[in-house]
Amino acid sequence: MISRVLIANRGEIALRILRACQELDLDTVVVYSEADAGAIYRRFADASICIGPGPAASSYLDIPRIIAAAEVSDIDAIHPGYGFLAENPHFAEICENSKITFIGPPSKAIRAVGDKVNARALAREAGVPIVPGSDGLVEDENQAAEVAQALGYPVLLKAAAGGGGRGMRVAHNRPSLKTLFAQAREEARAAFKDGGLYVEKCLERPRHVEFQVLADTQGAMVHLFERDCSIQRRHQKLIEEAPSPALTPALRQRMGEAALRIARRAGYVNAGTVEFLLDRAGEFYFIEMNARLQVEHPVTEMATGVDIVQQQLRIAMGKPLGFTQEEVALRGWTMECRITAEDPAQNFRPAPGRIATFFAPGGPGVRFDSHVHAGYVIPPFYDSMIGKLIVHRDTREAAIQCMGKALRELVIEGENLRTTIPLYRDIFAHSKFVGGEVDTHFIDDYFLRAG
Repeated sequence: MISRVLIANRGEIALRILRACQELDLDTVVVYSEADAGAIYRRFADASICIGPGPAASSYLDIPRIIAAAEVSDIDAIHPGYGFLAENPHFAEICENSKITFIGPPSKAIRAVGDKVNARALAREAGVPIVPGSDGLVEDENQAAEVAQALGYPVLLKAAAGGGGRGMRVAHNRPSLKTLFAQAREEARAAFKDGGLYVEKCLERPRHVEFQVLADTQGAMVHLFERDCSIQRRHQKLIEEAPSPALTPALRQRMGEAALRIARRAGYVNAGTVEFLLDRAGEFYFIEMNARLQVEHPVTEMATGVDIVQQQLRIAMGKPLGFTQEEVALRGWTMECRITAEDPAQNFRPAPGRIATFFAPGGPGVRFDSHVHAGYVIPPFYDSMIGKLIVHRDTREAAIQCMGKALRELVIEGENLRTTIPLYRDIFAHSKFVGGEVDTHFIDDYFLRAG
């Protein structure tokens, strides 16, 4: 059994995990960098340990420091949250070898799906369609150009290790591929210490739809239906909703079954997400599986009533899921906006600073997952996430109206501080979004190019 959990992350997800632990009567230990010394969740945890200076490489990404913190705090388990070490199989393996329960998939499963080339092979073996592309890694730009010539431009250069849009570039012709190949490889090396790239055909105006999966240690596995993540910029999600306006009941069933086949093939345990692209003809293609808790997990929690973080903890304790696929149902409509300290008018340039005025929205069906408060200084070292605004109502129309109201209520202001709140207000008033007529190019088409 688990009685004491170390939370190896920061920001809103550290607070989210802490709350789930406390509801299960588990003691908590949070780690923090010097830049996060004033973090509010330190006040609520049973203990907190400083693991180094602000830069992530010297704190949240430093495995020896985190393991040392775990040893001195006498914990049973580590929850990695998302980002940082959450999808690092070496870290999971060290936890396993140190007799510390890793609250996530086993290291073997992380390796199986963490390399995107290998994950594509798993999907193929499971009989799930994949986006046409190279059979494996491409060694250099010349080999990439040969694959691109066979597929037809545009093509997508993708890092084999990692996610979050890093190490990804769209090449529209041979000259651009040469420059972008070098950029993608360099970014992949910097982000994941692995410069391996592969090539995929760039589908024309697809939707991005992902399925949340849960699997226990007894072999039971369910999906919690889909999230539509088509509103993106630079391959990073901005808005998520459930259900997807594009899915019919029959297509939803096919995609859910495909997600489970891939997860079973990987020997998956705990929470994970299987991601697909959906083309205009209604055909779907596997692109990757994220072996961790997703940023947008609250969408599924509010859409299904399943507490995913608590399920992660229960699964790590060896407990069964306690429900079947037939007992999971989508209820109403849920939407989420990722609020970040960025300036959309300056191509989403990071714009952190001190929050002088803060007011969180409320009312029925409104949730704001955040760790910030008036006086909080957003550090420059990490992701620019401030919080996640989630609403749940009976219909999509009502959810859009509720989100519009919540965005008008949300106040996060400070000198030199810029946020994405004004952008979301415009999106939720846009006729194409209101009509559900979106794809992964929506932001480029209506906001970046026009602005």
